[in-house]
Amino acid sequence: MTAIPSAKLVSIFGGSGFIGRHIVRVLARDGWRIRVGVRRPNAANFLRPMGRVGQIQIVRANLRKSDDCAMMLRDADAAINLVGILYERGAQRFQTLHAESAGAFARAAAEYRVARLIQFSALGANPQSPSLYARSKAEGEKRVREGFPDATIIRPSVVFGPEDDFFNRFAQLARISPVLPLIGGGRTRFQPVYVRDVAEAVAVALSDIRALGTTYEFGGPEVMTLKDVMQLVLHETRRKRILLNVPFRIATLKAAFLGLLPKPLLTIDQVRLLQTDNVVSPGAPGLMDLGITPTAAEAIVPSYLWRFRRTGEFETASS
Repeated sequence: MTAIPSAKLVSIFGGSGFIGRHIVRVLARDGWRIRVGVRRPNAANFLRPMGRVGQIQIVRANLRKSDDCAMMLRDADAAINLVGILYERGAQRFQTLHAESAGAFARAAAEYRVARLIQFSALGANPQSPSLYARSKAEGEKRVREGFPDATIIRPSVVFGPEDDFFNRFAQLARISPVLPLIGGGRTRFQPVYVRDVAEAVAVALSDIRALGTTYEFGGPEVMTLKDVMQLVLHETRRKRILLNVPFRIATLKAAFLGLLPKPLLTIDQVRLLQTDNVVSPGAPGLMDLGITPTAAEAIVPSYLWRFRRTGEFETASS
């Protein structure tokens, strides 16, 4: 891939998160100067070594504050909004972050004449969804389009990689529990997409004119049910666990309690999300349209789930 001249500046909100750190690494490789806006700069200093000295700037910024948005966008050639939450706590609300703040950021990007804007949404974004998370993502897309019509919107399925909160979470659960719950019978379908593929696609989208105004749906090469995911986790961690079918109604009752924990294991809204498949729509633009061949979960997951085996990487299937 041809390196972009270092005069180009991209501002990234949420760049220290799971997906963000991979995007920062790829864009630094390609020669971008990168401004990363985070709420706690000291916790994001691990990003600096991903680029040359001075190439990556870490600044304190909050997406909900207009002055911070202006500071982030000033002199920027491109902007990426990765901010998102999986559950609500305190001032962190779905509607505020996913819709209102995303729309305000898009309007500000247009005002500051930013050439490219990438907004991260979610594959399940739907204004008719029973899930508030999915409805707020859809509302965010609408507001971004109104404020910045040429924005590139990315809807990924479940994103996996070494630091993910998907395969790792189930592997951790399998370590401590004799039972793994199959909510809704484990029939919900996913299309897990590798985080590095997502990052590479973002790099292409920032320079491809065809990405202007386009909504992409990112999914991997395979569709997996929740049961498939659990079975892969058990295979790679070399554990035997009971897979217990849990009807959505029962899962909702359990989530009413689990959702009260500081970091909820399950919320009612997440149960609602699981009632809809999380797969790419037929004919939707995706990774292949950006020249990225998607990577299968089975090719990557073993490289990090070995940590959850009883004797680590030296344990074999027959151990």
